[in-house]
Amino acid sequence: MITPEAESLGSLPAAPRPPARRAQVPVVVVVALGGGAGAAARYAASLWWPTHTGGFPWTTFWVNIAGCAVIGGFMVVVTEIRTAHRLVRPFFGTGVLGGFTTFSTYAVDTQKLVDGGRAGPGVVYLVATPLAALTAVWLAAWATRRILNRRQS
Repeated sequence: MITPEAESLGSLPAAPRPPARRAQVPVVVVVALGGGAGAAARYAASLWWPTHTGGFPWTTFWVNIAGCAVIGGFMVVVTEIRTAHRLVRPFFGTGVLGGFTTFSTYAVDTQKLVDGGRAGPGVVYLVATPLAALTAVWLAAWATRRILNRRQS
C-alpha cells in the first residue's frame, strides 16, 4: 500500500548505484601492473644511487620530486588536452607513479635520521619533501600548459 506521503513525493529518482564489481576488475589489474612497474623503477633508482647508512636520503627525495613533476604534467595532458582511455589514468597516474613515488619510505627515512642523532637533517627532509613535491606538481602543470598552448598557437 502506498502512503499519502509517498504519493505526494511523486516518483523519486533512483539512488545512484555503485559500479559493478566486474567493471572495476580491469582498473584493479592496471593499477597493480603499473604499481609493479613503478616500484621496480624506484628500486632500480635505489640500486643506481644508493643512500649510505646515516646519509641524507637523496634518492628517495629526488624520486618523489620527479614522480610529482611527472604527475603534474600528465594530469594536464589527460584532463585538459586529450581524452585518454579510461584505464590510462589508473595505470600510469595511480599505478606507475604511485609505485614509483614512496612517501612511506620518506617517513621511515625521516625517522632513521632523527633516531640516528641527525634531527636537523631529519626535520629539513620532513619539511622539504612535501614542499618540493607540491612545487614540482605545480611547476610541471604550469610548464606543460605553457608548452602545449604555444604549440596550439
